[in-house]
Amino acid sequence: MGCNVIQIFEVIELREFPYFLTVDASDGEFVRDKINPLNDHKVFLLAEHDTKRIWTYNGPYSSLKLQVYGGILANMLRKQLRMFYRIHSLNQYSEEDKELQEILNKPLGPGRARTIDKEDFEKPSEMSSVGNIVIKSPRLNKVLENIKEYPIPEHLNRVFLILGGNVYSEEEIPQSFLKEEKVSVEPVKMGRLNNGFTFFNDRNYSVRMIVKDNSLQGIELFTKEHEKVQTLSLKVPTIPEEKYNKPGKIKSLFKAFEIPDNLPSEAFDERKKIEPNAES
Repeated sequence: MGCNVIQIFEVIELREFPYFLTVDASDGEFVRDKINPLNDHKVFLLAEHDTKRIWTYNGPYSSLKLQVYGGILANMLRKQLRMFYRIHSLNQYSEEDKELQEILNKPLGPGRARTIDKEDFEKPSEMSSVGNIVIKSPRLNKVLENIKEYPIPEHLNRVFLILGGNVYSEEEIPQSFLKEEKVSVEPVKMGRLNNGFTFFNDRNYSVRMIVKDNSLQGIELFTKEHEKVQTLSLKVPTIPEEKYNKPGKIKSLFKAFEIPDNLPSEAFDERKKIEPNAES
């Protein structure tokens, strides 16, 4: 076995306990024989023994449930390898990145890691215990930096970005006009989510969650490039800014607040006495 050989395992969902496990998928020649568009619906775990790394890979069309199972199994695989390995995500790289291409071109083969089978799971206890749940709240600026590390999936447009309870859209901001036009895409805060629950069922969204160091960084909502997204418009009347800046006469303002000598109903009665045929 060469030191640069990688083992690859596929995450499999079961209908009964333990509901998920791994199977050996190292039957190809290179990693790219498994991680390719034909397997976009699958989740893989890769054991790279020369660098002591466990790589997780979630296919762009894999289910959320399978991705969660993959995260659990990656930790079990790390424990099996005596905790000497560190877990990393291949999904943080774009297809053009050198790091991803190097992994894809590495050969597959046997190694010290083994599949995680039913025997590796403890049987569920009839008595369940309640533990403490710790939710981390990272700083907004740091979260944005973390999210920018992950490339936008091909053929998708990001419509919304949710950080905490805030919803962001994207806006192109000019950077240069001199030699060539340059723009950068920056998140723009739109508002806060309402209390309660929210369904995003107005479009066929693809949802991506960014997780780093066991902390949810943000939720992104994507649509396909060919879909046209309608521009958001206000449904309430607005007062243009120029209304406030338009010069006027102070006498006209005072006159607007004067109480007339006759109220509208009284004025109509007076008119009716003079013009009996006056219409209402």
